[in-house]
Amino acid sequence: MSYASTSTTPTTSNEKPLEHPVDPQEQVRRRAYELYEQRGKEDGHHLEDWLQAESEFVRPKAKAAS
Repeated sequence: MSYASTSTTPTTSNEKPLEHPVDPQEQVRRRAYELYEQRGKEDGHHLEDWLQAESEFVRPKAKAAS
């Protein structure tokens, strides 16, 4: 699964799809759930999954800004 920074909305004509920003917290939530699934849906690691997912989205931006 890929996490893009925008999503598109289909159109009914030949117009280009509209792009909508994706909420950063929603991106983290989706990635944390993906980590949970990769672990075999084993309970008890929700904080670890959340922090790992968050670091994947937050730290690369902080590095680029330095």
